[in-house]
Amino acid sequence: MTQPDSTGIIDTVLHPTDFSEGSLVAFHHALKAALIAKSRFTLLNVSPNGESHMADFPAVRETLERWGLLSPGSPRSAVAQLGLRVEKIIADRDDPVKTVLGFLHHQRVDLIVLATSEHSGRVRWLGKSVSQPIARTAWQMTLFIPASSPGFVSAEDGAVSIKRILIPVAKSPNAQPAVYAAARLVQQMKCSEGDFCLMHVGDANSMPAVHCPPVEGWTWSKEFRSGDVIQTIVAAARDSHADLIVMSTDGRNEFLDSVRGSHSERVLSHGVAPLLTVPVGDLAAHEPDHDRVD
Repeated sequence: MTQPDSTGIIDTVLHPTDFSEGSLVAFHHALKAALIAKSRFTLLNVSPNGESHMADFPAVRETLERWGLLSPGSPRSAVAQLGLRVEKIIADRDDPVKTVLGFLHHQRVDLIVLATSEHSGRVRWLGKSVSQPIARTAWQMTLFIPASSPGFVSAEDGAVSIKRILIPVAKSPNAQPAVYAAARLVQQMKCSEGDFCLMHVGDANSMPAVHCPPVEGWTWSKEFRSGDVIQTIVAAARDSHADLIVMSTDGRNEFLDSVRGSHSERVLSHGVAPLLTVPVGDLAAHEPDHDRVD
């Protein structure tokens, strides 16, 4: 399987959907990301009983019309003029996990956008068993939208509202990919001002140094806390009213396993904010030198 380009270029956005209300919120985030990147946008539904129909998918054209990007009644060709290449897939398979894995093996995907179910942090329609098999194969950035969260992309007009991003910093995994991804995100989504909060469980002496790129209108702050790592992240996100949490993950052995099994699952289960997971790779080698937070 080809690993995605670590320079931050998004060429394909994948949105697995079960047509639920939670998936609709995730759909708006996936569509916004694909619009900004002018990328391929794939919506995937797995229908073991063959009950799904193309008409069940959220309407891309109608959403773009509501967002004021297309005129009412625009033809399908108008979507492509915005730089979007949309495909909708219904897989008549018995195993949603194997279906998604098969897609990831054969198609390059740079960003996955998923809705998670309330109180569990898991992707409900994929089921618990998805964690271990995808953990061994997935190297994609993934945006998880908790069921109780409205997210940061407006369903009405597509406007983005991000003012506060929480980035946990620990010795392992390396937080640098998360820092770069957060900076790129607010630049690409044209978020005019806000704060990146680097949160570390410990003190200034134990906090690893990271390079923080200058982003116009945005500040970089540091916060030190003590206690259980997961509970501390949740509390920091809740106290600061974070719009997004960005975390690095070691995709080689704990990507979705940690997300749904122990660490990030517990963050998601509290529903305090959407979570963007960024696999650790050689991202720093592709980035210019930036100001350093020591």
